Amino acid sequence: MIVKEVLSEELLTLAEVRELLTRIAEERREKGLEVGYGFRKSLHHAEQFSKISGEKSRELVNRLLELEKMRPTIAVRIADILPQSRDEIRSIYAKEKYTLSNEELDQILDYVLEAIE
Repeated sequence: MIVKEVLSEELLTLAEVRELLTRIAEERREKGLEVGYGFRKSLHHAEQFSKISGEKSRELVNRLLELEKMRPTIAVRIADILPQSRDEIRSIYAKEKYTLSNEELDQILDYVLEAIE
């Protein structure tokens, strides 16, 4: 498939991708169209690794973006991985030019735990 023009671009969490691919696959099956191999592999990956619903993951991203040292790409990565410890969050921030305080790390962990419940 040749892409002529990008109409829009948006960061999506893995859970949102799973819901989007599931809906597209159902529509294709209803129309009697084939769901390609690459599409099925992408859907399988999204189903296997997304841990929460798309709605909860988007809420988590929005809450994380309210924090001072949070960029959209990192917020989406945190929503995809759902880190369970300070060390896991530090590894996500490893390439950044700044470090987070223990209070900031705990705030992120609190948001993640709320999203999981």
